[in-house]
Amino acid sequence: MITGSAADSGAPSAPPASMFDSVPGYEGTVSGGGGGYLPPPVPTLPMPVPEHGPVEASWNIPSITEDTARDAFVSYASSKCCYSTDPARDGVITNMEAFNTYRYRLETFTETRSTEWKQEPYIDQVVDAFIQPAPGPWEIAAQAPNLFQDYTQNIRVPYTSSVKNCHVCLGMGRTPCKECSGCGSKVCWLCNGSGFRHGNDRCTHCNGRGRDNCFRCKGQGSCECDTCHGKRQLLVFINLKVQWTNNNDDYLVEQSSGLKSDNLCKVTGREMFKDSQYQLYPVMGFPNHAIVQASERLIREHQSRYFQTSRILQQRHTIELIPITRVSYTWKEKSYMYFVYGTESSVNADNYPATCCCSVM
Repeated sequence: MITGSAADSGAPSAPPASMFDSVPGYEGTVSGGGGGYLPPPVPTLPMPVPEHGPVEASWNIPSITEDTARDAFVSYASSKCCYSTDPARDGVITNMEAFNTYRYRLETFTETRSTEWKQEPYIDQVVDAFIQPAPGPWEIAAQAPNLFQDYTQNIRVPYTSSVKNCHVCLGMGRTPCKECSGCGSKVCWLCNGSGFRHGNDRCTHCNGRGRDNCFRCKGQGSCECDTCHGKRQLLVFINLKVQWTNNNDDYLVEQSSGLKSDNLCKVTGREMFKDSQYQLYPVMGFPNHAIVQASERLIREHQSRYFQTSRILQQRHTIELIPITRVSYTWKEKSYMYFVYGTESSVNADNYPATCCCSVM
């Protein structure tokens, strides 16, 4: 049985360890997780040798025009409810400086596997424990998503399912009611348990009993077991959790424009270089040495971080050139400045001169 989900539902009360069978190859599996990730087997075939990626011939991007800078500025001002667009439309641009920068991104797509004992109410599901040896956790087929997409799949390990009496209700199907502590009734709230309201007037709410039937258990003193749902037995099995994760790290080359780097995290750049392989070599031949160093460092860190606990399925790295233009302009004989950045032509103008055009009546 296979299910895919974004998050698992809340787990029931953990059963005692004696409830679980000993399954060869799964000795460290515990209930509720905590068994740790299972290292992938050593590849029997030699790993493919990384290939050098292609080198982009041109690493430059043309500067934006004055019309583009003004249009972006007007659009920015128009998006602000209390900004006048006059400075953006009528301000005189006096200077435009390019401070283009690069962003390197490394993605490592991994598969990890972990196991835990799980349980569910037994309602005639297939019981197959010990019919034959259970396959190893990395021998079980799983349907992988597209590359570089996060996904989680839960698979019931074949030949591990057995039936046990419920450990919470001890196979009774019911547990003492928590609302009335198993009594089936509670002190009448109207007469406070006396059976009378005023003098010798019998309480009409409890008919003089002084107690009310418990609303939760309807006077029975017990409720259906939340763990086995009244079925008295549980199907206990090993669940294999398969996780595909796109692990990524970015490196942004420092730039001296005055624009905060946090702004650049929200925009895209022009893709100058892209390479995807099972295992990557660091970028070579790039004119900015900081990018070369970042590529070497991040690829080394990813290999060290993920190789021991995960199966690396694919790696991809890209280099983007993020355009940044610092625009100086004058408005009403005062000097101001704004930035146009990213392929979206986003604008940052912290000192916009007309930030409130609303009038109070």
